[in-house]
This record gives sequence, C-alpha cells and structure tokens, in this order.
Amino acid sequence: MAIHVEPGTVVLYTDVACPWATLALHRFYAARTEAGLEEEVRVDHRLFLLEDVDRAPLSRSHVEAELPVLAGLAPDVGWQPWRGDAAAWPVTTLLANEAVHAAKAQGPAAAEQLDLALRHALFVAGRTVSLLHEVLDVAAGCPGVDAGALQEALDDGRARGPMMRGYRTHRGEVRGSPHFFLADGSDVFNPGLELSWEGGVPVVEHDDPAAVAQLVRRAAGR
Repeated sequence: MAIHVEPGTVVLYTDVACPWATLALHRFYAARTEAGLEEEVRVDHRLFLLEDVDRAPLSRSHVEAELPVLAGLAPDVGWQPWRGDAAAWPVTTLLANEAVHAAKAQGPAAAEQLDLALRHALFVAGRTVSLLHEVLDVAAGCPGVDAGALQEALDDGRARGPMMRGYRTHRGEVRGSPHFFLADGSDVFNPGLELSWEGGVPVVEHDDPAAVAQLVRRAAGR
C-alpha cells in the first residue's frame, strides 16, 4: 500500500530510541529554521518500532557505542552516556512513541515538540522514558503540548491502535529508522549518511548534512 504524504509534510518512520533519527531531525529542524519554512513544512511522525523489528530490548551497549560517533557529527545535541542506575535504562520505548502519536491530535507542532523532548530526555538527560510519569513530566515541559489531554489519551489508549496498524501495514516499505517520505512520491533513508559497522561500532563512510537541507526544500516544493 502506498504511503500517502500531504503537501508541505514529510512522513518520517522512526523510533524515539533511534539516535540516527535524532541526528536527522536535529539537522532537519535547523535547516527548516534557516530556510524560514517552519510554518510551511511539518513532520508527520510514524512508527518504526525497533524493539519489535529486532525482537529484543533496546540495547544500552549498542546505543553507547554509537554516541561518540554521533557526538562528532552533531556535538551541539549534547549526547551523554547513560549515567543512571543500570536497572533504570528504558528497554522499551513503545509508550514514548505512543505519546508522540497521541500528541498529533493536538497538531503536528505538538508532536514534533514532544518527540524531540523525549529524544533529549533519553540521549541527553538520561531519563527512563519507558515510564508513564516520566513521559508526562517531559510533556509538561513542552509549551506546545497539553499534558493533561495527553494523559487522557494515554490512559484510554486511543493512539495505540492506529499507530500499530500504520506500522504493520507499511513495515515492508520502510527500510529502517529514519526513513523520510515526501509528497512528490520520493523517499530517502538516513539522508546524507552512509554507515558501516566494525566490531560493533559504526563507521561513517560518507556524511553530507546538505542532504537534509535539500529534503526540507523539496518538502516545501522548492
């Protein structure tokens, strides 16, 4: 089934737990701001559930092997290794992803803001974003998110079904996280980056940050 994308929107399949998507979004939002297209281009977040794809808990050791490489690519994100109790590491981000999808009911800007805040909470602040109270505390810190309405949506589960149906329906069309789809019918996986792995550590074979800026302009029809 084709993935429908509204004009002025990029559909992004990702997981809150994906640091490479966090890098891509960091670059995307910076490029969008620089181009003055904040109101013309929005991100429609869709789920690519890594824990389901891998059939394993989110791996702390895997993420921490990636962080030094990511810090070299975008030090201003503020990436930090996990500093909390090992038992507090979030082995699932299903609830965090559900919260982003629930926030879409408040508008794309709310979903964008909450998604980015949850990524910061995980990769910078070291918060256990698998816990409901942590997710809601992060939401309360987002000026564009109604945390009370979000709690109601999470309590009754209204976003979980549509989110999972979208994930299952398009699982075969999505290469991984992050995978962007545009209204012109094009798509790009992990824009500007080519990676290989050696001994469990990512190696950047090619990095072109301008690829994300081009993505923003294409989404705006320019």
